[in-house]
Amino acid sequence: MDTTKLLLGTIIALLLAALVMSWNGMQQGVKNTPSDEYERLRKQIDGLRDEQNRAALEKQIQQHNSVLVAPPPLTSDEREALKQQAKEDKEKLQALQEEKDKAERNAKVSDSENLLLTQRDLEKKNTLARETRLTTQALLIGKVKEFREDAQYGNFVTLDVIMPEQVQQNTILALRRNSGILGQLKVTSVEGAEAVATPLPGFGPIAPVPGDELILPPRF
Repeated sequence: MDTTKLLLGTIIALLLAALVMSWNGMQQGVKNTPSDEYERLRKQIDGLRDEQNRAALEKQIQQHNSVLVAPPPLTSDEREALKQQAKEDKEKLQALQEEKDKAERNAKVSDSENLLLTQRDLEKKNTLARETRLTTQALLIGKVKEFREDAQYGNFVTLDVIMPEQVQQNTILALRRNSGILGQLKVTSVEGAEAVATPLPGFGPIAPVPGDELILPPRF
């Protein structure tokens, strides 16, 4: 039973009791009901009214809180919309994470490639420097005296030999110009301080000229 209704019923019962007591007092010839009895009933009635008002106020507060705490249930369309939004947010987050991972991988690959290229450049520079040094420091064996192009016997070079002990038939010599090597020659004959040599395959398009230097091929 509702508390407010119960309190209201109690008040009505007390009022009826007071009315009956007043009526009985009049019937018995009593002018007034004892004042302490009326005071007691009045206090009970006032207390019950206060309790009724407090119960009504608490009920209103509970109804108000229930509205705040328990919002109306979502419809099926609203639930589906929330599920779809949550799915899209998850997919966006996953896509962002994949882009971040890809960027990190690319950065690592780029750093590794740059390091490898830098290392190769250094090795290449070091190799060229070493080859240049060995070529420049190689002992001078002879010099080109003349280069002839012969369609019948093939091209050949006559040499002025500077170190005869290093030049024999079938000796391979490298032709040095400045600090580079243009190609190699094979000695075919030696006569005193002169020798004849023929260019080996891969000599290149640059023809020997008088003054080009001949050295033993450096071991790069």
